[in-house]
Amino acid sequence: MTGRNRATAVAAASLLVAAAHVATTGSSPDPSRAAAPAEPAQGTIVTGTAPAGAAGVPVDYAAYLPAGYDDGDEEYATVYLLHGRGDTMAAWQQVSADLDQLIADGTVPPLIAVMPDAPWSERGNWYVDSRHVDGAAVETALTQDLVAHVDASYRTVDDRDARAVGGYSMGGYGALRYALAHQDVFAAGMVLSPAVYVPLPPADSSAREFGGFGLGEALFDDDVYTSLNYPALLDAVDPELPTHLFIAVGDDEWANPAPEDAQHDIDFESARLYNTARRVDGVTAELRIMDGGHDWDVWRPAFREGLADLAGRLRTSDPLPLPGIVTGTDGDDRAGGVAMTGGLTVTAVTEGGVDPVLTATGGDGVQRWALPLATPANDRLYGLHTGADGDLYTAGYTRGDLDGQHPGNARDDAFAARVTVAGELAWVTQFGDPAAADRAYASVPAPDGGLYVAGYTSGSVGGTPSAGDKDALLARLGPDGELIWTRQLGGAGEDKALAVTIGADRRVYVAGVTSQAMPGATAHGGLDAWVARFTADGAQDWLSQFGTAESDQFTALAPLPAQGVVAAGHTGGVLGAASAGGNDQLAVAVTSAGRARWITQDGTDGDDRAAAVHVGTDGTITVAGHTDGRVGVSAGGVDVVVSTLGSRGQVRERTQFGTPERDGADEWDESNLYLGGDGRLITGLTFGGGRGLGDVFAGPLPPSS
Repeated sequence: MTGRNRATAVAAASLLVAAAHVATTGSSPDPSRAAAPAEPAQGTIVTGTAPAGAAGVPVDYAAYLPAGYDDGDEEYATVYLLHGRGDTMAAWQQVSADLDQLIADGTVPPLIAVMPDAPWSERGNWYVDSRHVDGAAVETALTQDLVAHVDASYRTVDDRDARAVGGYSMGGYGALRYALAHQDVFAAGMVLSPAVYVPLPPADSSAREFGGFGLGEALFDDDVYTSLNYPALLDAVDPELPTHLFIAVGDDEWANPAPEDAQHDIDFESARLYNTARRVDGVTAELRIMDGGHDWDVWRPAFREGLADLAGRLRTSDPLPLPGIVTGTDGDDRAGGVAMTGGLTVTAVTEGGVDPVLTATGGDGVQRWALPLATPANDRLYGLHTGADGDLYTAGYTRGDLDGQHPGNARDDAFAARVTVAGELAWVTQFGDPAAADRAYASVPAPDGGLYVAGYTSGSVGGTPSAGDKDALLARLGPDGELIWTRQLGGAGEDKALAVTIGADRRVYVAGVTSQAMPGATAHGGLDAWVARFTADGAQDWLSQFGTAESDQFTALAPLPAQGVVAAGHTGGVLGAASAGGNDQLAVAVTSAGRARWITQDGTDGDDRAAAVHVGTDGTITVAGHTDGRVGVSAGGVDVVVSTLGSRGQVRERTQFGTPERDGADEWDESNLYLGGDGRLITGLTFGGGRGLGDVFAGPLPPSS
């Protein structure tokens, strides 16, 4: 695809500037000194007519052109907006100010909005090619003739990935049909209060009255309607052309008075549409229930939210692909880490979600060895590290007898393992409460060849009773795999350790998430993040709890060159200077005394979470995470984002890459990304690999965008 979207780059750059201010100053500008917000630059509305083409009828339309259109040479994405029954192309023009503001805010990139007039069948044409004697080929006129005219007349990107369709009521039906029946034309649909009915419209529906679904002299034909409706379209969806639907409906939509027609209330039908569509391979969907009825009190805010959702899936230039190679089985695979040793790149994959295996590949791409770390039961790996001796270290959990010392085990046990450069298992140690669930989520090699392991226990490990539902767990293993000591840490709630590292001060730092107050700390509400420091002998120096009234979590740790660590994760509130919306990626420099030296909160108005962090010898910080928003060119769905931060937390660069599906996180937004090879390699989960339910990518970090 070709196309130039410098405006998108400008919007992304503005976010970087804001993030840099947060990182550098640690505070928001004084609102009493802030200037009044400037009025957004205004786009223009032009009108035109697409000449009669394949459909044999001309199409009148209005088009919104973004501010600056006449002064530049950028090519733009396009959204087509279909009005409701009885309305005209003037109806959608009331969102011009919303478009101005959304573009000015950077919520959506500058784009062109086309608002066709649909006068046929006395404005009840349902946007289909009617087979009624007085009908018109409306669908052909709009999806072929109008689109071709617009692409020839304006600076659009002539590609389905840069084109969406939206509509309300009857136009919602049209938008849904066009998005599904014309996947080669549109990548997404915004479906507002759609007049869709399954299997047939109620007896008094206007869908039966105007001939849109007619046949010959009959104004309505059951078979015609059924053949055009979305269940038939979903059966024929091409999964190779991913389609996204944003569906919104009011909670006070008109209620059919006949009890037998209650299932045809538009709010009910919208929920049925959503739950049907999201189960179809190649289709993703979002559903919003708005406060209001079948009018612009619903459609206008739904348009703003819907366009922001669709904009993340539209692109005017190609996104960066996943780096390296994608591997996987026909099951649901998960990434477990990546490391380098002895000239080999070693990846950890949990095949089918239950069978971990380490695979070593040479620089020529040829596999040197593969080592399973699995039992007949469920097993999982989290993290892979190269020790000072060149051996590989990892940890996870098993529900079987992984070390040969736990016959009959049926609960999750934590385990740790050491593997030689030649792919031989040096040792594996399984530990935990036999009567409770125990998991290891992170590990770090100790200087003496041993290992520190962090996770949780829901029971008692080493004789310490559980303080709540789950306690964070820290364990020390020696060079031969012997369990030297364990430390159980938690309050009355659910506590998990998700990261562990060794600082420049040779102390052990562990971090995670808690649902209440950790011992000696104060809860802030929701979920809180925490960091604690221990001596090599397991004595706790301190614990610091960070949080807001929303959900906050630390998922990764890396030592800073001089003192302290960087903790990375996400926050749903405001821990930095300001929230970008939803969850934001979070990076906090925690001193050796447990205080925050700086906090960088960075993200989009969507869901942004950091999953892995690495600090170079020069203090440069690399953070890997995922977003369903846009910081560069969105590939669609959930993308991987790699950010480079300076030694004071200032954001220098961000690179977004992925597939049209979910990358870096599972369907519950649980992160599955790892950095390795001194921060030069990345591996993670992708649902766009095409090999199974979930696959694993691994390769070098892509260049900055």
